[in-house]
Parts: sequence; structure tokens; C-alpha cells
Amino acid sequence: MERSVDSTRRRLFALAPLFLSSRVLGRAGQTAPSNRVRLGIIGTGNRGNLLIDQLPPGSEIVTASDCNMRRAEESAAKRKAAWELHQDFRRLLDRKDIDGVIVSTGDHQRVRICILACQAGKDVYAEKPLTLYVTEGRALVKAVARYSRVFQVGSQQRSMAMNRVACAFVRNGGLGKLFFVQGANYTSSRPVPDNLGEQPTPAELNWDQWLAQAPFRPYHEKIHRGWMGWRDYSGGEMTNWGAHGLDQIQSALGMDETGPRELWPLAESTPNALAFRYAGGVTVRLELPPGDINGGAIFVGEKGRVEITRNNFRTDPPGLIKDMPPKEEVDKWQRAQWQAQYHMQEWIDCMKTRSQPSATAEIGHRSCSLAHILNITRQLNRRLRWDPTAERFDDSEAQALLHRIPRKGFELPG
Repeated sequence: MERSVDSTRRRLFALAPLFLSSRVLGRAGQTAPSNRVRLGIIGTGNRGNLLIDQLPPGSEIVTASDCNMRRAEESAAKRKAAWELHQDFRRLLDRKDIDGVIVSTGDHQRVRICILACQAGKDVYAEKPLTLYVTEGRALVKAVARYSRVFQVGSQQRSMAMNRVACAFVRNGGLGKLFFVQGANYTSSRPVPDNLGEQPTPAELNWDQWLAQAPFRPYHEKIHRGWMGWRDYSGGEMTNWGAHGLDQIQSALGMDETGPRELWPLAESTPNALAFRYAGGVTVRLELPPGDINGGAIFVGEKGRVEITRNNFRTDPPGLIKDMPPKEEVDKWQRAQWQAQYHMQEWIDCMKTRSQPSATAEIGHRSCSLAHILNITRQLNRRLRWDPTAERFDDSEAQALLHRIPRKGFELPG
């Protein structure tokens, strides 16, 4: 294993000869992003506000959008900021004086916004889980490439030194032959009940815009506040925490741009447990209670065991991983409030150099797609074979679940 974590990072950053705008070049009368990066944020809920609080030095929010206008106004007022506010995010994207956008909306709203941002020439920091279903993820990856955008997914463990070191150790054969991997048994979302009824829509909320691509339903607080539990809007904890834990599995196994070949229910294990197998034969069992393994996994091989969690790892035997990252690199991630600042800093650094960050659209798509096909396996409750190159099932019913037909007016941009 290499001594320097930075060398691993450099391998991930492949420079690309992309077109630079006049703002990036800092032409006459303009401030180059190397001095001040101007950003817009779309989605000013809990996570959006945390990201605003964690903005790296040298960057600033100048405009914000939320389909709940009161949230945008409260976010600006809290910071005594003179932001330009919009209920329609497209008005934010019309601005020519911003370098990038942070997209921290709900899962079902995110991909369309990200593609439109790419088309508007903006670099994008998109929260996880990146997608609602598999085919929209591939459409997003193509758009990022077509418009030569710097795109970072909010999978911040990709920037954490302890996670990078542990994943690289497993990936480079530090455990010898891998016997199996264990991960958390994340829960899935459920269909929206038909009997919820209707409640008055809050005056400050554009409900049509909030629903986005999802089927129209009358407003109800259980949908609006509890959207992560419903299949029309999210994949549940499988895509929420799974976007971190499954991402670490993909990274440690060297599967960033592919996926498993086979998935099946584990009838003999804990309720709703699942397993999947990669082409090389490594099997992953999702059967552990979430607990402190959320965002990580346990890797067992002929030389020992590595348990990866957020910004940490444990080994058996102790000291199995010799080359540790510098203490200061580990300590800076310990404060929970700052678990995105350095990941966003990487995105902004890459905006200036036009290089690729550590959590690209392809990486985010592949990790989220794994969560989606696991949800499909659980929903159908049978063994499925998956072609990760073509991104297809050999089962027609499972194949139909890879795509959803967006509501009219909310189709993905061409």
C-alpha cells in the first residue's frame, strides 16, 4: 500500500482540457473563482442549510431557490444575506454570474435540476442519493460529459482520509483473498397509501413543483414531511445511508464503474436481508443491523478483517493497516458539523483546475444504482441476474422497474 494518501487522490484526478468561461479566467472587470467563487443553492431545507454553513472559504452564495419560498426567505434572513431568491429554480440557472450550483433537493427532484444546470453551463455539487431510478442516472452521467461539467456527488466519505486508506488497502489486496463482505440491512421505501386524503396546501409551497416528476397527488403532510419513506420520492434508507455504505463497498472492491452480476434474498438470514455477487466471485451480504455500520461495511479475507465506518476503520488483527494518514487529516473530519466542507472544497478546487473530483457522476450513479437494484430484488423477492455493462436485468418485470415515466412537464431534458 502506498504511504501517501495524496498519491491516491492524484490518481483519481484526471485532468481534462475543458472550456473555461470568462468568469473562470477572471477577465477584465471580473473576479476569478481563484479569488471568490459565486454559487447558487437549490433546496434550502435542513441539508441545504448545513451545506451553506459549511461553505469553504473563498466561496459565497449569491442566489437561492426553493419551491417553499418561506424556507428560502428564512435561510437568507438567518444570515442577513441579500441573496436573490426564486421559487422557480430555472430563474436561478438563468444567471450568468454564478460559477456553480449546489443541489440539495429531494431525491425525486434532483436529476432534472442537475441536467438543466449542466445545460446552463454550471458546475454542480449534488447531494446524495443522486437518483430516484437507474435510467435517469445514466442520463445524468451523459449530460455531465456532454456539457463538460465538474460534478461532485455529496458522498463525503470519498474525501475522508481514513476511508480512502481503508478502501485502498482492501482494493489493493491487503486482505489477500476476500471471503465475503457484510453490510447493513437497509430498509426500503413503500408505496404511498391510497387513503391519505387531502389537506390544505401551505400558501408558501408550490406543490406542483415539489411533486416534480412524481404522479400528482393532493397535498398531505405525511407525503411532504415523510417523503423518504415513500417509493414515488425515494428509495428509503437503502438509497439514503446506502448511498454511503454501498459506495464504500464499491470503492473497496474496485467496482466504481460497474456493479454486481447477481442479487438475491437471504431467506436464511435476518428479515429482508439481501446478498449480491460480483463477477470476480466476491459476495456481499446485507444482513447486519444498521447501528454503527451505517455508511460502511466489514471485509473478511485470508489475512484478517477490516471494518470501515465513517472517518474510521478497525482491523483484526490490530495494526493490520500500517500506513496511517496524518493525525491532522483525520481530526479535521471529527466535528460532525464539518462533514461536508472539505468535500465541497475539493469540488471548488476542481472547478478551478477543470479536473475530476473524487465522487464523480459516474461513481455516484453506480453506487445509487446498486441501491436501486437491491430495492427491486427485495420488491420482487427473487434471484435476479444483472448485466452491469448494459445496465439491464434478464427479468422483464425487474427490467421495467429500472425506469419511471415522469409526469408531463417534468420530463428529463434532451
